[in-house]
Amino acid sequence: MKKLLTNLTFWVLTAITAGILLGHFAPEIALYKFFENPIKFKLLGNEVSIGNTLSEFLSGIFISIVKQFINPIIFLTITLGIVSMGDLKKVGKLGGKALLYFEIVTTIALLVGIIVANVIRPGDGVVTDAIKGGDISKYTKGASEFSWMKFFWDNSTLQVLLLAIILGSVLNYVSGKDKIIEIFQKISKYIFAGLHGVMKLAPVGAFGGMAFTIAKYGLKTLIPLAKLMVTVYITMGVFVFVVLFFILRHYKVNLWRFLKYIKEELLIVLGTSSSEAGLPSLMEKLERMGCAKSVVGLVVPAGYSFNLDGTTIYLSMATIFLAQVFNVHLSLEQIFTIIGILMVTSKGAAGVTGSGFIVLASTLTAVHVIPVEGLALLLGVDRFMSEARAITNFIGNGVATIFLANNEKEFDHEKMRKAFDQEGILS
Repeated sequence: MKKLLTNLTFWVLTAITAGILLGHFAPEIALYKFFENPIKFKLLGNEVSIGNTLSEFLSGIFISIVKQFINPIIFLTITLGIVSMGDLKKVGKLGGKALLYFEIVTTIALLVGIIVANVIRPGDGVVTDAIKGGDISKYTKGASEFSWMKFFWDNSTLQVLLLAIILGSVLNYVSGKDKIIEIFQKISKYIFAGLHGVMKLAPVGAFGGMAFTIAKYGLKTLIPLAKLMVTVYITMGVFVFVVLFFILRHYKVNLWRFLKYIKEELLIVLGTSSSEAGLPSLMEKLERMGCAKSVVGLVVPAGYSFNLDGTTIYLSMATIFLAQVFNVHLSLEQIFTIIGILMVTSKGAAGVTGSGFIVLASTLTAVHVIPVEGLALLLGVDRFMSEARAITNFIGNGVATIFLANNEKEFDHEKMRKAFDQEGILS
């Protein structure tokens, strides 16, 4: 009993269940307004967004605190990793391989989404009367304002990654680098210790996130678009348990054991609908299971911006879904055009507020055959599908890191076995 009560997974699961019950049976409590307006500001390069309702406040506080750890951890991990790697050509080679991997795997995700959407056809029979009162102006406006320069400028993770690469490279030529490295290692130790303390608040964040989702949108909003919801979840499951399974199998890594190893982080991502909530902890666990620090530091933050498997699947399926809703027959040429556009626009999703809808709006605008007003259909269920997107993105980045670490011969299988066995003992 004592072991169960000290298990974080147990408390996160309990919090998610309690959040669902509160949101469904007492939505007025979950949506009780603490403040008149939500709180938004920037801290350490990260946007802090805390809603004004009870549930949003609890979830927002946890996510905002965790986000403050992301940039320092990325900075220290990649700087120390490059210094320990020594060979700058190796850094460039790894970066090139990572970008190639991201492009190939997200393209596979795109194709999987389009194929499944065309086979199951979730948009057939959906009544367009549901397009009422949905404010999509902010998304269409955001799509017209998108630029790669703005994407980089708004994405503090990429800025920190670039700064760390430059500093790590410069330190290789500094004579007194050992003292600097020692200081960075001490700081890193304290930051991770602080993160472990913060993660104890994960049940609070998961409770707030789930309570808000159920209270605001209600389970009844799922019924009209249940077919799309089920199709999206099935497709993401196929991608994880088929595509990512075989990617890991190539290097004799068991996907099931890896998922069990990161189960606490997956539950936190599920509860908060944010892959950011588990990002620092994922980096630490990947190192512990045998991935080199330098590989983790480079691949995870870059993947967070460019390896969005779940978001890519959702965007492709949502586009085909809306075409089916409006009885728009897409020719093979138009489907290939959609794939081409999404291959580019989906890479900018992480750096934009309301990213999924903005990228989708820009894609529909570029194709010129599917009414952009159809976005209003998806507003009510988007939050429910964001859990699947976030979890798939999260798992995809973990798999990418393991694959590239193995490819670079920077992976310790013995450490992996010990980490997996230890997790089994603690579960």
